[in-house]
Amino acid sequence: MNPSTAFATVVVDELIRCGVREAVVAPGSRSAPLALAFAAADREGRLRLHVRIDERTAGFLAIGLIRGSGLPVPVVTTSGTAVANLHPAVLEACHSGLPLIVLSADRPPALRGIGANQTTDQLKVFGSAVRLFHEMGTPVREVGQVAYWRSQIARAVANAVGARSADPGPVQLNCPLAEPLVPTDGPDWPEPLEGRSTGPWTAIHAAVGQPSAVQPGPKTVVVAGDGASQAARLAAEAGRWPLFAEPSSRARTGPAVVSAYRLLLQASSLAGEIERVLVFGHPTLSRPVSKLLARPDVEVIVVSPTGHWPDATRRAAAVITGLEVAGPDTTDWLERWQDADQAARPVIDKVLADGLTGPRIAAIVGAAAGADGMLVVASSNPVRDLDLAPVVPIRTIANRGLAGIDGTISTAVGAGLANAGPTYALIGDLAFLHDANGLIIGPDEARPDLRIVVVNDNGGGIFSTLEQGDPTHATHFERVFGTPHNTDLSALCAATGTPYTLVETPDALRAALAPTVAGIDVIEARVERTTHRPLTEALVEALKQQ
Repeated sequence: MNPSTAFATVVVDELIRCGVREAVVAPGSRSAPLALAFAAADREGRLRLHVRIDERTAGFLAIGLIRGSGLPVPVVTTSGTAVANLHPAVLEACHSGLPLIVLSADRPPALRGIGANQTTDQLKVFGSAVRLFHEMGTPVREVGQVAYWRSQIARAVANAVGARSADPGPVQLNCPLAEPLVPTDGPDWPEPLEGRSTGPWTAIHAAVGQPSAVQPGPKTVVVAGDGASQAARLAAEAGRWPLFAEPSSRARTGPAVVSAYRLLLQASSLAGEIERVLVFGHPTLSRPVSKLLARPDVEVIVVSPTGHWPDATRRAAAVITGLEVAGPDTTDWLERWQDADQAARPVIDKVLADGLTGPRIAAIVGAAAGADGMLVVASSNPVRDLDLAPVVPIRTIANRGLAGIDGTISTAVGAGLANAGPTYALIGDLAFLHDANGLIIGPDEARPDLRIVVVNDNGGGIFSTLEQGDPTHATHFERVFGTPHNTDLSALCAATGTPYTLVETPDALRAALAPTVAGIDVIEARVERTTHRPLTEALVEALKQQ
C-alpha cells in the first residue's frame, strides 16, 4: 500500500469513528486518495457520500447536511482555486458555529512556490475563520504515522464540534499528497492501520460551565436570535417574559412567543417600557431589535456558552454562560404583550389580504410545511417575511451566520437529505440564481424530497425597504440596487430537468403546495418589487392606529 492510500484509508476510518456519517467530495486529481477512500466507505455502508462538480455548492451542501443532522461533515477538494471556492461556506460555518471539516488536498511542500500546476499557498487560507488549522505532513512509510493521523483527526473533530471549548466551527486539515494517488501493489504497511477497538483514537469529554441566576423584577423581554435553541423559550416561560424569537432561533414556540414583535417594537407604547433584555443566539434580523439593544436605559444580558458573544451595539452589561430563572414575573407584563400580539394579527392580515406579497407567501409556505416539515429560508426578504407570519412550530433553517444568499439551494438540498420528512425552501430570485448550480445533481447521487418556492421580484427587493430605497435616491436605484435580471426561471429549471410551476394567486400557491413532496420541484411566485416599501410602512401605520 502506498503512503497516500494508507493516509486516506486511516483518515476516513477515524472520521467515521468520531461520528461522521455524511461526506461531500468535489472531484479532482490531487484529492483522489481521499475521494476513493470515501467512496469505499460509502459502498460498505459506513457513511453516505455526496459528489458535486462545484466546490461552492459542495461546501453549502455540507452546511445543509450539518444543519439537518447536527453532525460534523467533511468536504474534500483538490488543490488550488478549488479550496478558495469553499471560503463562503467556511465563513458561514464560522459565524454559525457549524462543524465543517475541510480536507484540502495539496501538493507536497517541495512543489510549492516553483510554478507547479494547481499549486498555491493553501496554508491558513481561511485565516481566523477556522477553529483549527493543521498542515498534515506528507505521508511517508514509517512507524508512527497511524497514531499521528488518527490523533490529529480526533483533535480536529473535537475542535469542530466544540467538545472542549463549547465553540463549534470549521476546521481545515491541509493534506499534501504525493504520487501515486491511486491504490498500487507494494509491500504491506509497516504497522497496523486499524484504530482502537473502543471507538475514536482519543475520547474527548466536554467542559461544563455554571449557569447564573437571574432575578425577576425589571420589565424583561427575551430576544432569541439565530441558533438560540430551546433554552431561550424555557427561560421566557419560566420567567413569564415576552419572547421575541427569530424564525431560525429554534425557540419560536410556546405561550411566551410574540409573533408580531418586530412591528410592535415600532408601533406599540409597550416598547418604551422595556427595562431589561436577555439575549440568546445571534440576533441579526430586525432593526427594531437592534435599536432596542442600543438603548442606554435598557440592561442587556447576553447568554452565551462560548467565548464569543453578540454585542453589536456594545451595550451588554453582562455575559453569562447559562441562565437559571430565580422566579417568575408576577405582574401582567407578559399578558399585555400577548394581548397586543393578538390584537395585531387581524390588522396585519387585513393589510396583507390582497394578492401575493412576500409576507403572505411566507405564511402560506409556513402553514404548508407545518409541524412535521422542515423549512429552509433564505436571507434578505424571505426570512423577514417569515418573521411576520403567524407562529407555526416549523423546524426552520437559515444561514444567518453572515446572512448571505450564497449556497441557499445547496443548503436546502443538504438539509433535505438529512431530514426524514418533506423539506421546503423559501428563497428570493437572486438567491435562487446565485446557487442555480445546486440543482445540478448527478444521476448516482441521493436526492431529497424538497419543494423550493421562489419569490421572484426581479431583483434586489430588500433594498427598496432600506435607506437606498427612499425616493430621493430614485435616479440610480434601479440599476445599482434594484438590479433587474429578467431571467426565465422555467427555462433554468428545464435545463436541469427540475419540475416547475408558476403561481399568480394565493389559492394557486396553496394548490401547488398541496401535493406530496417527492423529489425536487420549484414553484415560482412573482411579486412587484415596488410594493415592498409601501407595504412595510402600511403595516407599522396600521398597528399605530389600532
